[in-house]
Amino acid sequence: MKIVVHDTASAMTDLLQRPLAERPDALREMLSPVNRALPAGADLIQMHHMSGFRVDREDPRYLPALAQMQDAGVWSRIEESLGTAWEHLSGAVPGIEHADTVDVVLVLGNPDDEHLTVRSRGYFGMGGFPGLIHLVMWPTDTSLEKIGHVAAHELHHNVRYANVHWDPMAVTVGEWVVSEGLAEAFVRELVGEQAMGHWSQTLTGPELDRAYEKITADIDVAEMEKLTAYVLGDATAQYMGHQPVGLPDFAGYAAGLRIVDAHLAASGLTAARSTALPAREILTNAGVTTGA
Repeated sequence: MKIVVHDTASAMTDLLQRPLAERPDALREMLSPVNRALPAGADLIQMHHMSGFRVDREDPRYLPALAQMQDAGVWSRIEESLGTAWEHLSGAVPGIEHADTVDVVLVLGNPDDEHLTVRSRGYFGMGGFPGLIHLVMWPTDTSLEKIGHVAAHELHHNVRYANVHWDPMAVTVGEWVVSEGLAEAFVRELVGEQAMGHWSQTLTGPELDRAYEKITADIDVAEMEKLTAYVLGDATAQYMGHQPVGLPDFAGYAAGLRIVDAHLAASGLTAARSTALPAREILTNAGVTTGA
């Protein structure tokens, strides 16, 4: 696997020094690797503006934030983390299917976007499309510490979905929460518990028990647009225009990690060795009942 961490630091610095009228085209050029993962007819600029920096207005916070990320070595740390993650995963499962090249595109986030800066603590990623990892970041203490670890989390998704078919119309709650639990367990296996995202750590006790019961009761609910609240929670679902189901932020990550931990204990496998396993097998090992 060839991992290409694009120099978006230079591209964004150049873009933000251009006249406003030139910025959308510069952004399209920078995000060209992302185009292939977008739904048909989706507008790249509109998708970017959901959490990324704005290209339709000036903001004096952007260039200092980029400089802070560069000074912290964010791009090199992402590259190092991904190299270590791939070495571990490919060593655990020799011959596993994977994209020949993975393009890694990190963009500066929007500091006024609550989903990014508050719920996600300044960073998140998308890696389920084989061959692409898209990271969004606004520099905070948490994001500067953990951006490399979320890149490893997304690499696990990237390899999983080169082996497991993801159909947006048929994907289930079970598949999505298992994938998040596996990716978080993979980061823990690779670096340690302190590297895991807050999304799998903050829900505990009776609140986690209630969320787990709700999620496992609806484990076979299918179709992407119905699933957001089960994984990301009601607030994010409503932010994305989807229906709430009565779950707190990132409930599916914590429930998915509980499922995966039960699977690991029952099977004796590691998260890396479980990368390409069907969700149904992992759920069965965890004692979660699914449909036929």
